[in-house]
Order: sequence, then structure tokens, then C-alpha cells
Amino acid sequence: MIGDWDNLRTFLALAEEGSLTAAAKRLRVSHPTIARRIKTLEEELGTRLFDRLPDRFQPTEPALELLHDVKEMERASQSIDRRSAGLSGSHLGTVRISVDETTADFLGRHLAAMRANHQCIEFEIVVAHISANLSRREADLLVRSRVPDLASLVGRKLGAFAYAVYGTPEFAADCDGSTAALKELPWVGFDDEHQYMPGQVWQTALLGNRRPAVRTNNGIVLANAVRGGNGVGVLPCFLGDADPQLSRITPILDDARAEQWLLVHSDLRHVPRVRIVIDVLVELFRSRRAEIEGETAVPPLREVPRLTA
Repeated sequence: MIGDWDNLRTFLALAEEGSLTAAAKRLRVSHPTIARRIKTLEEELGTRLFDRLPDRFQPTEPALELLHDVKEMERASQSIDRRSAGLSGSHLGTVRISVDETTADFLGRHLAAMRANHQCIEFEIVVAHISANLSRREADLLVRSRVPDLASLVGRKLGAFAYAVYGTPEFAADCDGSTAALKELPWVGFDDEHQYMPGQVWQTALLGNRRPAVRTNNGIVLANAVRGGNGVGVLPCFLGDADPQLSRITPILDDARAEQWLLVHSDLRHVPRVRIVIDVLVELFRSRRAEIEGETAVPPLREVPRLTA
């Protein structure tokens, strides 16, 4: 008999991650704990579960046979964990919301209003580009521009973030908004691995073979670089319009609008505290529609260049 579910969870993590470091990070335990649990499980089963290769831990044939059953056990464990969150019916507790860094900035500005009537709920805002795994309770809610094709998730459209080109007033004064003038400006943008971010396809089409002189993987760093006078860049209007050190140089870029979806696991959507935060987020995006759609600032009286990638 296998006496410890933690040993099986450790086996699954090491099989999927391939290294002690990654498995330890995933389970939030130390390397020795991973090694000890694997050794204990191998002794209980009477077989070797991994071949220790120079660059990874490779599951053996017996391990591969065990892997399917352990995955089923993990799915059952996760389901129990999710469902148990709603058994008490309490509004108390923590709701973990996974967002990217610019959305985190938006939520942070309005957090006091969001929590005004819900002090019994602790809001935990987690910043990441990669979507958290809701099945594993890495988060309770996701706000993302893409909806994963998973039957277990329930999605609701919150609105759409508008984007435009922003720069310091000095750059804005020297630019008439034409394609030729925009091309002459220095630019700040995302690095090659983040060209999927809103506005980057438009920016790449504008600049052609020329790359932004300053590149980053973080939207807030990008905004700070633009504010610091390093160049112009594509920013969400709720970020650029609220900054007195920035000026909108173009009208809204139609091709850069990014729909925002609120995602929740179907097992959690009726948990009282999660339901409350869902309603709060829906109301926030509704009440701040003009802000997120770029209607709070007077746009430049010129047409945005139409570009194709």
C-alpha cells in the first residue's frame, strides 16, 4: 500500500517537470524533500521510477504505467479542493486574481473602491503573462485577452482595452501623426518573445526592419521608458491618458484593441466570495468603460496610419 499522497504528488511533479529544481518550485518544497519522497515511493513500490540523466529525470517504464493513475488521482484531488471552497457558504477568505502587469495597474488604482463594501474578502492580485492553472487553484479568477478552449472554464467579457501611441509632450509637439513622422521617432517596444502583446503587430508594420531601440518584456517598464523620454510607444489608454507626463500622439489604434475576459473554473463560480468578486470586477469595468476605451482624453485631430503586417 502507498501511504502518502504527497509522495505521489511529488512523483507527478518530477515526471512532468523533469528536474528537481522545477518540481521543488512547483510544490514549494526543497530539493532534499523531493529526493526523499521519491526514494520513499520507490521503496514502497519496489521499483526504480526515474533514470537520472545528465540533464533531466527520465521516467522508467514502470513510472509511465503509474503516471496515468496518478494524474487521475490529482484531478480528483483538485476537484475536491475546488468544491470544498464552497462548502462552508462563507463570504470570508481570499480570492486570488491572475492578471498581467498593466491590468494589475488598472485594478490597483481602483482597489479601494472594489473593496469598499467587501472588507471580509482578501484580494490577492498575482501578476503573470502566462495564464494561471485554475484547475490546480493557482488562481481563482483570470482576466485575460484570450479565452482558453477548456470546457471546465466559464468566461465573461468585461470590455476592451483601447491602445494608442504615447510619448512625452516634446515628442508629441514634433510629430504631426503622419506615417513618415512616426517612423522618424525613436521607439520603445516589447522584445521578440512578446510580439503578441497589443499594438506590437501595428508597430512592427510601421517600423519595418527597424527595431525599437529600447525593448522590454514588461508593460509597466515600457510605460516608464516612454515617460522617461526614451521614445514613443503603444500603451493602453487607461495608462497613458492618466499620466500627466504623457501625450497621446495618435488616435486609438483599432487593430490593437484587446478584449478582456474574466475566467473562472466552473466548480468555483458559485462560491460566495468568488461570486462577489466576479460581480465587483464586472461593475468596475462597466463603470470605467470610458477610461478603458480611451474616451477620457481628447484624441488628436488626425487619422491614425493604416498599416498591415
